[in-house]
Amino acid sequence: MNAHITATHIEVHPISGSIGAEIHGVDLAHDLAPAAFDEIRRAFREHLVLFFPGQRLEPRQQTAFARRFGPLIIDPFMKSPDDSPELMVVVKEAHEKLAFGEGWHSDSTFLDRPPMASFLYARAVPPYGGDTMFANQYLAYEALSPGLRSVLDGLKAVHTSASYNVGIASGRFGPMRTMKLRNDAVMDAAMQAKVEHPVVRTHPETGRKALYVNRAYTVRFKDWSEEESWPLLEYLFEHAVRPEFTCRYRWATGTLAVWDNRCAMHNPVNDYHGQRREMHRVVAEGDRPV
Repeated sequence: MNAHITATHIEVHPISGSIGAEIHGVDLAHDLAPAAFDEIRRAFREHLVLFFPGQRLEPRQQTAFARRFGPLIIDPFMKSPDDSPELMVVVKEAHEKLAFGEGWHSDSTFLDRPPMASFLYARAVPPYGGDTMFANQYLAYEALSPGLRSVLDGLKAVHTSASYNVGIASGRFGPMRTMKLRNDAVMDAAMQAKVEHPVVRTHPETGRKALYVNRAYTVRFKDWSEEESWPLLEYLFEHAVRPEFTCRYRWATGTLAVWDNRCAMHNPVNDYHGQRREMHRVVAEGDRPV
């Protein structure tokens, strides 16, 4: 990752040596000039996750910015506000112990066209805790031995929504949870989702290779049993989030983050029991991984 990107319309401040940068000098509540948006996209390709502190965004402004990256996805599992179908309100109330999306993952890789980018806006954050961690999957792939890379380059993996099903069956989304399931035909179809994606995907814009498996949705390698797959998958899950590939971001109210699900994983840290946290999330559709 370069230490600095030449930019005239925005300020880019890296937050770690491996992933992440804060962007200053831009107001996302207003339409961006093409040149400014081009610099944001360039920084996005370079740093994989961008943070825009000090924003004041209504849902329509957040979704308008996200649409400049591509068409938006309506989540197949969680209910959205009636007037904003593409918006997910990710909230953990003070009395709740469970948080949404815990653990390292890339968003919704059980879809045929998984998300390209996710946009998370902080509406209310606890005074401490509730950070999010991010991991650079380019670096995870490049740090593997040549021999293991040659094995993985030819593999596909099976991704399913089974973790949602397990969570639903165990009562994780019971009536006491603030966030509610859709409970309709769309969710019924999503509960059966199973797709195959390359274990190593090539980024369509940068041409770089990234490790593309995650503990939440990857269940086995294609043509391998789960028992055969698990030792290698477990190694890859742990390797992918080595500290030197990661950053940890402390949120402030009014910060918008956008990250590239094609080459980065994230992990919201659930360490703020007794405190309220509310985030607004929208997701841009991606392409089929290759």
